[in-house]
Amino acid sequence: MAQPTPLAIPDTARLSHLDAQGRARMVDVGAKPETEREAIARGMVLMQPATLRLITSGAIAKGDVLATARIAGIMAAKRTSELIPLCHPLMLTHVSVELQPDAERSAIQISATVRTHGRTGVEMEALTAVTVAALTIYDMCKAVDRGMRLSEIRLAEKRGGTSGALVLEQPDGAPQAAE
Repeated sequence: MAQPTPLAIPDTARLSHLDAQGRARMVDVGAKPETEREAIARGMVLMQPATLRLITSGAIAKGDVLATARIAGIMAAKRTSELIPLCHPLMLTHVSVELQPDAERSAIQISATVRTHGRTGVEMEALTAVTVAALTIYDMCKAVDRGMRLSEIRLAEKRGGTSGALVLEQPDGAPQAAE
């Protein structure tokens, strides 16, 4: 069977992880300057109110859900390049994962902040931390709530590099006001 011909991508629309023939490639960041870089990602796990009460009271049979999810998120950020093809392995200087019960939404709000001093950003590491923390909550609680949903996983902010700051939402999760 003949292999399909890769699509040629116009220079103006080229994605950085595709070569001139449209094939996947790892971006060469060797010539980029090292700068301080930071990314913040957020997300949540929606659940039944009873599940949230079990988590906050420490009554989930598998153990401390929030502490375990925090550690899982930190570990995941450190291993992002092993999970996401074409991501550069990075020396992270800081990873924090915050988990906040939200009784009004019957959810656990998750926020991850990742920093490095390097040639490429840490958006994928922050998004991976949030996602794995959310998956850990799901795994630890699925026996009592099969209807949990991972929701609204997104990049909230990134800073550093030549493109500077990108602030997509306020610290409270509200969208950034248009200027």
